[in-house]
Amino acid sequence: MSRFQFVHDHRNTYEVKRLCHVLDVSRSSYYKWCAGAEARAARQRQDVALVKEIRRVHGESGGAYGSPRVTAELRENGHRVNEKRVARVMRAFSITGIRLRRRVRTTVPDPAAGTVPDLFGRDFTATEPGRKLMGDITYLPLQGGKFLYLATVLDCFSRKIVGWSIADHMRTDLVADALRMAARTRGSLEGAVFHSDHGAQYGSRAYAGLCDQLGVTRSMGAVGTSADNAACESFHASLKRETLQGDHDYGDATTCRRTVFAWLTRYNTRRRHSTNGHLSPDAYERRHHKAKLTLAA
Repeated sequence: MSRFQFVHDHRNTYEVKRLCHVLDVSRSSYYKWCAGAEARAARQRQDVALVKEIRRVHGESGGAYGSPRVTAELRENGHRVNEKRVARVMRAFSITGIRLRRRVRTTVPDPAAGTVPDLFGRDFTATEPGRKLMGDITYLPLQGGKFLYLATVLDCFSRKIVGWSIADHMRTDLVADALRMAARTRGSLEGAVFHSDHGAQYGSRAYAGLCDQLGVTRSMGAVGTSADNAACESFHASLKRETLQGDHDYGDATTCRRTVFAWLTRYNTRRRHSTNGHLSPDAYERRHHKAKLTLAA
């Protein structure tokens, strides 16, 4: 409760002058506060109406969206709001996300692997789809202390997941299947650069051979430096934060696969991405293709 509110609530019991003196506030400020009562009440009514829309958007996102994405969704639906106000209302009504738990190590370098240069230099941007790709593996905890493993291929242009694979192992087949799916999604990966960490799967001869077959040039960051693969790290963190929502595991393997598949589909088609100006990866690529057709015409 504010000091002005305290004065207002007790003004019929004690003099306003005495209350202001005890609480160390000026009477002029108190009367100014009183004059703004109607405006504050109107703002509160507006906030109550806004929070209903915020809860709807937040719920549809699976409890994942923060104020920037909620604001973008509200604006697209015709609401004239700014992010500062949305953030304030979300704080006031305790609408927030869930933090991740500790991660399990999935990068095990192969000391026998040959040297692959870093062709990205921590530049995770691209001017066209299908030119710069990134890959990584993350663990998916199951009940009973077991795990599944997810390998993904992310397109740096739109942050779209163009390839992915889930298995109960981390052998080369896991990452190879994800890259093959990416080739099918894009039609061809000829001339693309694929960046990864120094996991043994990405450094294997079999994976190098697949990249050569698909016309893909390999790139690797420094050993033990997650910042060199930051876009994938961030993506996997979002996936687990938004699908686990504070739970310790996904339950059984079938539930895990279904949950992750549904989220990946939603991520590409609907989930707003800050790097894309709060457009989904698919929407961002559609806008890009439309702009190219307009220029060509």
